[in-house]
Amino acid sequence: MIRKPVFALIAIAALAACTPRNFESPPVMVDTPQGPVTCQLYTSGLTDWDRATDSPAGMSMAEADAYCKREGVARQ
Repeated sequence: MIRKPVFALIAIAALAACTPRNFESPPVMVDTPQGPVTCQLYTSGLTDWDRATDSPAGMSMAEADAYCKREGVARQ
């Protein structure tokens, strides 16, 4: 009976140890028509996490994130 709660706690602890920071690449600069976008990319297969950390004035974060996601896919 005690085994299930113990296994559940072990599983929760193991999953909690996995954060996006464990899979980060060094920052990447992507040139765009509006100027450079700084991207935080993650390991291959995790392009859903790819995001912009800095973008040119006038560019929305959604647009900057889209450039970063495309860069992540291109680098796979």
